[in-house]
Amino acid sequence: MARHRDGDRPPPHSLPRPGTREVAARVFAFVAALLIGGCAFLSEKQGELIFRPTRDAWWGFDRSRYAFQDEWIELGHDGQKLHAWWLPNARADAPALLYLHGARWNLTGSVTRIDRWQQLGFSVLAVDYRGFGESADVTPTEDLAYEDAEAAWKYLGRLAPGKPRYIVGHSLGGAIAVELSRRHPDAAGLVLEATFTSVPDMIKRSPWGFLPVSLILTQKFDALSKIGEVTMPVLVAHGTRDSVVPPEMGEELYNAVRTPKRFLRIEGASHHNLVYRGFDQYRDAIADLFHVSPASGLPSSASSLPPRASSLPPAVGVR
Repeated sequence: MARHRDGDRPPPHSLPRPGTREVAARVFAFVAALLIGGCAFLSEKQGELIFRPTRDAWWGFDRSRYAFQDEWIELGHDGQKLHAWWLPNARADAPALLYLHGARWNLTGSVTRIDRWQQLGFSVLAVDYRGFGESADVTPTEDLAYEDAEAAWKYLGRLAPGKPRYIVGHSLGGAIAVELSRRHPDAAGLVLEATFTSVPDMIKRSPWGFLPVSLILTQKFDALSKIGEVTMPVLVAHGTRDSVVPPEMGEELYNAVRTPKRFLRIEGASHHNLVYRGFDQYRDAIADLFHVSPASGLPSSASSLPPRASSLPPAVGVR
């Protein structure tokens, strides 16, 4: 037992101090009471807090710089619709890709990333979940986001019938992509960019990690527990300077994949500029894992890749 200086000794008639376990139990009970008292509010606000949806266009968005078609996907919920962009590749026989963005920004905040996937050889359908951009004005939730991704996947099948279809998810969109992929083993491939393992894991790494949030958290986006069920090839990419999602989480997801896979560690890349900083790495990995070449958009061998570009288009402030 630690010795006390005279001034630190407890008063002789004070009650015995509780043990460590008792203190922990009291603190846990107190925090739990606070959390339970706010459950109704938190239950309604979880989706809003996780997604932080934005309806306004990102300040750096300039539509005149990009060529895409507006698409509207009906959901069958009181006339609710999803707004999407369709960027067909110059080659009519190019494979198709569904792009699922992350939290906070709508499609306008992902425009540079979406455009580069077209450059990589795909026709791209990028969708805003409900609550974002011009999609139905409904507070997004985990279940609703899965519904939205499902509707967009079916819509992509109509836009590109008979074409191989891939799924790409960035950050929170990666967790949505994992769920969609395990439901659709017919997908040709899955790409996860800067994706976390789960929301509870992210909370544990935050300043509030000591709180027993899991007691009331219903929207977990647990990509790690699901990734092992995915049956198609998987490409995982993470930047070494990602200050939002720790690179170790990307590695954990990669290690849990049971199918042919590749891991791209993009040196110097942040959470937002992976494709920009690692364009050549992406191109080579896509050719090797998915057998898709930016030059043709058709299945090809890695040896038939075009020469590396000497320069890339400038980023318009990547997000």
